[in-house]
Amino acid sequence: MESEIANQRTDLTQLSLAVTQIRESIGQIIVGQQDTIEFLIAGLLADGHLLLEGVPGVAKTLSAKLVAKSINAVFSRIQFTPDLMPSDVLGTSVFDPRTASFEYKKGPIFGNIVLIDEINRAPAKTQSALFEAMEERQITVDGHTYALEEPFLVLATQNPIEHEGTYRLPEAQLDRFLFKIEIKYPTLEEEVIILSRQHQHKLEDEIKDIKAVLSIDQIKTCRATIKALHVEPKLIEYAAKIVQETRHNKSLYLGASPRASLAIVNSAKAIAGMQGRDFVTPEDIIKVAIPVLAHRIVLSPEKEMEGLTTSDIVTQIIQKIEIPR
Repeated sequence: MESEIANQRTDLTQLSLAVTQIRESIGQIIVGQQDTIEFLIAGLLADGHLLLEGVPGVAKTLSAKLVAKSINAVFSRIQFTPDLMPSDVLGTSVFDPRTASFEYKKGPIFGNIVLIDEINRAPAKTQSALFEAMEERQITVDGHTYALEEPFLVLATQNPIEHEGTYRLPEAQLDRFLFKIEIKYPTLEEEVIILSRQHQHKLEDEIKDIKAVLSIDQIKTCRATIKALHVEPKLIEYAAKIVQETRHNKSLYLGASPRASLAIVNSAKAIAGMQGRDFVTPEDIIKVAIPVLAHRIVLSPEKEMEGLTTSDIVTQIIQKIEIPR
């Protein structure tokens, strides 16, 4: 392993420093949740949108805000509600009587990091306003196209339990999220630490003290480094086989698209770079398979009635396919 690191083809010094800084910044506030933090950073580096799912009170919104605070970029937040209109997200043209013309007023989607809280509370009409922005990094209003500045990252949260006043996200929109990160309850030890911090009134002060540790240019440099990492052809084939199997699996009503294959490879490269390697291993692909695929596939009604989850099926697929060595 030491000889592999010594012979690295890509200099990962700046990337490793950036990952350490973000991890330490978020770790000052978030107790535990190591997988959540790792996938948040990986999504940022892989240039992918992130969907955070968990019950109320497990720090979904706080985690997203801390990622935003760690970067010196434009941050905007949109609280999705049933009465939210597309113009509330994208902006609208306003008539200016002084010039007798319409002037476009940009909406909150024009940010580098956009936090969408409770994304499943807005109806389909408003959800559709995000499609072009998330995929093409641009929006079209009144026949005019406006580019969104890089980096552009959507961090969305949703509660999987409460269904009253919510709308199921369209499959086409779910497919645009690189990861769906499931945030679990803290352990007993972690919850004791959380309570102790709050009891000592330290949490609010700690959040205020969080400073940006990375600039936009540094993020762009790190992303370029991630793209340059090496992936063996047999690992590209391995990722393709996993996705192909979702399309032929009898337990699934809907398999994953080629966008999922790209997401697996790109996010596996991010995980490799975060661990100081300039090459991807099968373990990197296995690690990202569930957060990349679980929200993109749909169970058959029979399997859903049996109580299985999409994560269970992805695990079965990984166990079925031979790991390349």
